[in-house]
Amino acid sequence: MPAKNPIVVDLKFDPAAIAKILETAFSDRRSINLAEPANKDADLSQADYALLWKPDADLFQRAPNLKVIFSGGAGVDSMMSIAGLPDVPIVRFVDRSLTTRMSEWVVMQCLMHLRDVQGHFTSQRQRVWAPQHGPEAADITVGVMGLGVLGCDALAKLKAMGFNVIGWSRTRKQIDGTETFDARGLDAFLARTDILVGLLPLTPETTGIYNASLFSRLRRDGALGKPVFINAGRGKSQVAADIALAIETGILGGASLDVFAVEPLAADDPLWGLDNVIITPHDSAVSDERALMRHVEEQIARFERGEPLQHLVDRSLGY
Repeated sequence: MPAKNPIVVDLKFDPAAIAKILETAFSDRRSINLAEPANKDADLSQADYALLWKPDADLFQRAPNLKVIFSGGAGVDSMMSIAGLPDVPIVRFVDRSLTTRMSEWVVMQCLMHLRDVQGHFTSQRQRVWAPQHGPEAADITVGVMGLGVLGCDALAKLKAMGFNVIGWSRTRKQIDGTETFDARGLDAFLARTDILVGLLPLTPETTGIYNASLFSRLRRDGALGKPVFINAGRGKSQVAADIALAIETGILGGASLDVFAVEPLAADDPLWGLDNVIITPHDSAVSDERALMRHVEEQIARFERGEPLQHLVDRSLGY
């Protein structure tokens, strides 16, 4: 049986971890790991598949005969604008572990703001005994923007914790037991929202969508007093200066941010110094590399059996 054509791997993850996993992954074909110095100028013209996360700008010129592209994460925005992107299927990474990790982070952040954990930390450092008597989850409406796999799972977990939940997406989604809104209902959605959770993919339409205008339309008479913004979607979907100003002027009562337009976040960024802002280093839902490799192996097997690929990107929507 002739050898199968190789898969190109260009993942801007931990190089040592990827190299170790590739020792046993894709046992039926050769992998070309572009993180390896020996593969810097490797011939990629015979590659049928590519597994990518923030790929090199010349990747598609070097690998002109790809049949399927696999994203190393849930998003695909890092490759959509690269020159020479071929007209082949693009598959997003969807995995139980990644979904669960994201929902854990979202629920944790909502609970931290609900119970004013930052305030408790301040009291502890000052050795002040200051009991709080805030609202319970049932008093709060969490609005989730982005109703893909991650958003729907977060909604379900938040609902299980007792929060009121509503959802928004560009086009209306039907979710049993949850009120949803579409693009025309954005104002009505925001007016009901005490805690806004951003899980939108990055597209031209969502770039900068979380801005001063949007924050000003969030609910201001709710049990929290001031609305809260939580974002674990894409950094370029938020306007960082608007978040800082909204916190400083009281438009927002708090924020939790896991993503930023430029990462790592600069040490002198004003967001670091705001007491009611929680910053995490884009680790809300880190991809499990072994699960990623299994996912790609399964999808390649489906493709080569003539079965439909799963979790395909809609080019017209950009996600």
